[in-house]
Formats: sequence, C-alpha cells, structure tokens
Amino acid sequence: MAEKRQDTEQRVRASLRKKLRRKRIKNFITWIIILGIIMTGMYTYQFYKQNGHLPFIDQEVLEAATAVRMVEEPVRLIEFTQTIDISGDVEAYNRQNVVFRSTGAVTNVFVKEGDYVNKGDLLATIDDTRQSYALANIESSIEEAELQGSKRALELLERQRKEAESNLDYTRAYANFDGVVAVVNVDEGDYFEAGTAAIIVIDRSKLKATVEIDEIDIQSVHTGMKAELTFDALPGRTVEAYVSYIPMLGRTTNQGIGVLDVEIVIDDPPSALVPGFTFAGEIRADEVKKMLVIPSAAVTSSRRGPDSVRKKATDGSIQTIQVTTHYLGEGMSEIVSGDLKEGDIVVYGGDNNPFRSLGIPSSGGMMRMGF
Repeated sequence: MAEKRQDTEQRVRASLRKKLRRKRIKNFITWIIILGIIMTGMYTYQFYKQNGHLPFIDQEVLEAATAVRMVEEPVRLIEFTQTIDISGDVEAYNRQNVVFRSTGAVTNVFVKEGDYVNKGDLLATIDDTRQSYALANIESSIEEAELQGSKRALELLERQRKEAESNLDYTRAYANFDGVVAVVNVDEGDYFEAGTAAIIVIDRSKLKATVEIDEIDIQSVHTGMKAELTFDALPGRTVEAYVSYIPMLGRTTNQGIGVLDVEIVIDDPPSALVPGFTFAGEIRADEVKKMLVIPSAAVTSSRRGPDSVRKKATDGSIQTIQVTTHYLGEGMSEIVSGDLKEGDIVVYGGDNNPFRSLGIPSSGGMMRMGF
C-alpha cells in the first residue's frame, strides 16, 4: 500500500512540474511578443521622426484613407399640410332611449323596428285609468268652484289640474326628433316600471364620432376642419367628415397623456354605414405650412451652447451659424431659428484621419513600401 501511495504522489508531482513548465514557456512567449511590439513601435516612431514618413505605408494609400470628404447640401424649403391620425367608431347623430315616466301595464305599441317617426309622434302608452280618473275628478271640482265663485279655490284646483295632466302625459311615450325606430323592447300587456327603456329611436341622417387628440396636436385643430375616414365596410372609399365640437375640458389617459375628446360629424353618410362601425382616418389642416430642412448630419450639437451648422458663403469661405433645430426623423432636421434660408449651402463631413492618434498629419512626405 505504501509503495502504491508513493507511486501516486510521484505522478502528481510530475504532472504539476509539467504544468509549471508549460506556464513558464507561455509567459516567456508573451513577453517576447510584447517586447517585439514595443520595439516595432519605437522603430516606426524614430523612422518617421527622421524621414517624415512611415516605412510601411504608401503616400497614395494614406491620402485616400485620410482624405477629408466635405458634403455640400442646400437648405430645402418643404411645403406640407399637417395631418392628425384618428380612429374610433361612429354612432347615430341623435339617440333617444324612450322610457315611460309612470309605472303600469302597456296598453298600446304603435311602432315597430325600422319605422320612420316624426318629432312628437306617439310611440306607446301604458294604462292611464288612475291618472284619467284623477284628472276628471279635478275638472269636476273646478266646475263646482266656478259656480261658487271661489277665486282662491279655483287657483288651487288649476294647479292640481296641471299636475294631473302631467301624470296622464307620463303614461305616453313620444318621439323627441325625426328618426328611425332602432329597437322595440315592449309588447302590449307588458308591465313596465317608470324609467325603464322600452324603445330606441335614432337619427341616422348624420353620424358622429368622438376621437382622442393629444395636447400637442390639439393646438392645430379648430371646428370646421376636414377629416377623411375609411371604413372596412366601404373598401376603396373615403368618407368626408368635419370637426364639430372641441370641449373646454381635457382628461389624462392611463399613459399620462393629456387628450381632448373631439367630436366629428359625417353629413349625409352612405347607407351602408351603421352606428357602431369602426374607422381610421386623419384630420387635415387647411393651412399649408412651410419648413426649412437640412440633413441632421450637418448639425453640430453642443452641451454647453446652441447647435450650429457650417454655411458656405458666396466667396467659398465657411461660416459657423448658430441654429435651433428639431429632429424630424429619417436623418432630417427642421431649422427652427438661425440665419439660414432656402438655397443656402451647408457643408459637413469630418476629419476622418485614422492616424491622428499617432500624431501623423493627413498628408506628408513621400511614403513608399518598405519591403
């Protein structure tokens, strides 16, 4: 056992010596490489210092690599019409939930779904026996008071008659506007509680929708602005609408964005459009706006001061102009303020000298291959 243990220990020691030997060799090679790099750098520096060029780079190659490419672009004036994307669903321009204002059994239903009604038409009634009796009783009392000549009694009875007439009128449901009967939820003999919707009348001569417009875009919106809408129900067609109402109060969405619920209206909508259909569209401003734009690459930004651009003067000199810009996307920026106008030339491009870190200028003496 002792001999076996001793043999194992010898193998372990041999393995460790082998690993240490490999590590020393690897460290030695690494130091040789580092020294080689240092020596090459020192030789290159001394050669350049004495001869003015590098021994391993051709002058033409260096000039091509370090050439400063200046790009010239004109300031462009773009005319555009502002558009605001909107979406939503349309609803009837007017809607009446017809309710009975008194409780009782339904005695008559005069309309059915799809019927056209005029403002003031009687739609349905409930049992008015109690109300009719109360009114008749008061009218009888008025006749007696007139015979007795009691002015005070007549005044009180006249007030009671008005109340009784109102109670009788509560047993009848009327249309509040010209429209179409959309829903009938009542039949003769049904018992209805006061305030329960029995019939729905809608006005489809126009359609309206409520759309969200955020606090930034709303600055450009006013009543009467045109909107163009598209519906899945009308493929290939565009329906025109207009902004009819802008509220005085806004609200904040769940995302923390301030919005106003703006109303748009469609006059004389196509018959295929039904309240509840969804749309996408845009509100288009009447005013044509103008904007000066330049490539964003021409703008030099500074944390300590305003942005600037380099403008080429008529004599070819380059002037630095302070500007205020707004990034538009797609590599373009708007000139918000600054001494620039349409047609001015801005120049940009950089010193792309890759050897600047070595202290080497963009051009120098003759450089030839050193091989």
